[in-house]
Amino acid sequence: MKLKKGDKVIVIAGKNRGATGTISLALPKKERVLIDGINLVKKHRRPSAKNRKGQIVDKPMSIHISNVMLSDPKGGKATRIRIVRKGGVRSRVAVKSGQEVK
Repeated sequence: MKLKKGDKVIVIAGKNRGATGTISLALPKKERVLIDGINLVKKHRRPSAKNRKGQIVDKPMSIHISNVMLSDPKGGKATRIRIVRKGGVRSRVAVKSGQEVK
């Protein structure tokens, strides 16, 4: 998986298409990512001893990595990632601009 926690991404498919955000959690085994403020669903909470009132809470759900692309550090548009090895060090490079992604 070429996307990591902290990367700025753009959603390219689904109901949140065109939205941008930062990856807050990457799940490589499931090939999914959790993005702050994107793909929110309503979660119904029951009243409990700790939380006296029942309520409806917005909760972010994960998105498959095929539906997001990395935001280019130079132009801000969606780009693919190329892995480049120099002297045994692996680095990620944006295909559109050629800049290294941190």
